[in-house]
Amino acid sequence: MTQAELTAERLEGKTAVIMGGNSGIGLATAQKFMQECVYLFINGRRQEEHDKAVKQIDRNAMGV
Repeated sequence: MTQAELTAERLEGKTAVIMGGNSGIGLATAQKFMQECVYLFINGRRQEEHDKAVKQIDRNAMGV
């Protein structure tokens, strides 16, 4: 079993809260977690970018 498969199995069905998830490292983390089937709550300071990030991630993501 590869490292990626082990990580995916470990994170599947988990929930994460990502502060600053509308850009940069926060957005990249949210995208990676989305690939691993993690439920996401994303927070960001700029509403327009925040809405775009949530729409971009789409699956299992909720903006807060």
